[in-house]
Amino acid sequence: MEESISGFKVRGDWGDVVEHGERITHALRDAGVHDPDHDYGARFTRAFDDWEEWRPKAHETLESDVSEKTADQASVEEGKGEKAGKEPDEDIKTAGEKLSESYEQLEEDDPSAAMDNWKESIDYVARAADSAGRKALRRVEDTVYQNVMTQLAPYYFDNELISANIQQSTRGGDNGEQFVFEVNVNDDALKEDVSNRLAELDEEIDRWHVEVEKDTDAAEAIEGAEPPPEPDDNSKSTTN
Repeated sequence: MEESISGFKVRGDWGDVVEHGERITHALRDAGVHDPDHDYGARFTRAFDDWEEWRPKAHETLESDVSEKTADQASVEEGKGEKAGKEPDEDIKTAGEKLSESYEQLEEDDPSAAMDNWKESIDYVARAADSAGRKALRRVEDTVYQNVMTQLAPYYFDNELISANIQQSTRGGDNGEQFVFEVNVNDDALKEDVSNRLAELDEEIDRWHVEVEKDTDAAEAIEGAEPPPEPDDNSKSTTN
């Protein structure tokens, strides 16, 4: 892994890409990003969940799965109607109801209430048009992004917590497909915590490998190798 001001970068095959994402995720969890009682968790829980959804998985491919997820997160953000969980036709229906109420209040000689309902009716119509427009634009964006933009630019993810991008460096060859995957943590203090945790993870893995290399009993049993003979008591040097 290469670390610089622009983030944490790996070069390798798909397995290396997946492992890099997993390590970043593990380090973020250790830093408290997914703990609602932690300061980081209070700020970044939703952003962390979005990153967890986007990051490359072992069973996925770049051209299909990551491309689709990139197009989804790059699309136009939700409008007021969508954030309220309302479809355009629901807002149009509500607008009609408000307009009917407005006419009734005019007949009841209540122009102030009628005006309020009329304004609400206009707001619902505008919200419906906004939602419909955003949905149509997303369909175009998804098509354009997946079929055009990913041929010209890297696959990327960006929110207040993480900025990441993947580029395919080579196709085929003796080493198979090779990629460059760079991940940056956008909060400086959190980035330092993640950097420290990644260093600790590397040390833990190095120690584990050393310990495994020293433990030869299991390997000998599996391979059927004869254990080295015990030293003869008579062969031990003694001093009188």
